[in-house]
Amino acid sequence: MTDEASIQQQLAKLVALRDAIARAIVGQRAVVEQLLIGLLAGGHCLLEGVPGLGKTLLVRSLGEALALDFRRIQFTPDLMPSDIVGTELLEEDHGTGKRYFKFQQGPVFTNLLLADELNRTPPKTQSALLEAMQERTISYAGVTHALPKPFFVLATQNPLEQAGTYPLPEAQLDRFLLHVRVDYPDESEERAILAQTTGAATARIEPVMSGDELLALQALARDVHVGDDLFAWIVRLVRATRPQASDVPAVREWVRWGAGPRAGQSLVLAAKARALLHGRLAATRDDIKALAAPVLRHRLLLSFAAEAEQKNSDDVVAALLDAMPAP
Repeated sequence: MTDEASIQQQLAKLVALRDAIARAIVGQRAVVEQLLIGLLAGGHCLLEGVPGLGKTLLVRSLGEALALDFRRIQFTPDLMPSDIVGTELLEEDHGTGKRYFKFQQGPVFTNLLLADELNRTPPKTQSALLEAMQERTISYAGVTHALPKPFFVLATQNPLEQAGTYPLPEAQLDRFLLHVRVDYPDESEERAILAQTTGAATARIEPVMSGDELLALQALARDVHVGDDLFAWIVRLVRATRPQASDVPAVREWVRWGAGPRAGQSLVLAAKARALLHGRLAATRDDIKALAAPVLRHRLLLSFAAEAEQKNSDDVVAALLDAMPAP
């Protein structure tokens, strides 16, 4: 089999994965695409939207379409870190009568972890995922345990204005490759949702991709070409989000703290993954423009002036792209 034929076969798997998810999810094409970009780039995704928009169903459908170990954690105010990473249990050897501690793995030891309503739990418990998301390991009682490969955290959260929510720590937000906004469906999509979900028949999703196939696609995504001019543009965009050194008026007025180097890494990887998802082996300016907001929106700390003028991170990114056009 030629290299080109192998690549086409891998790309066909992506089409099959997208089609499988579409059987259960009506509309939300941009959200589905961004989730797949996160998978191809090997990063975690944070989905934000009001209750009832199908965030949990979307992630569960993705888990069913992938032949991977899938687990869900429902985050609540009383959830403890040990409920996520695991704990040590005292056991006894019946032959010798000796007692010893054995580490009992928590639900984080999986391939695809759905952290449902992540911001319903206090920051102490939220931070239990920090090491897992960055290092793909868990440290407990001085011992480091490796997580399975591949490993993804797909988290959902409700808007912070709702009662009973806690803001995610900035360090944890930075671990998410993409911050995906889930909006209300349009009228035709909402009509289709009612017809599809109120009948007797339910959509069945069969696995279409294995873990090894996903790892191969991730390796292929990293080989996607990014030109030197696009690298330079990404560096300028990220550096321009920092108000201390930015020439963009909107940034100096609305941003208290800008994005770090991880934002540039995320934008490059996400652009490569989007190019591959669209059947291309080279990233373009459109890939970077399409992903600038999902990559940057959760990495910008806005000022009080922005809140007073009712500006959000997407407004800053839009102003940034206008002020710094693509090469």
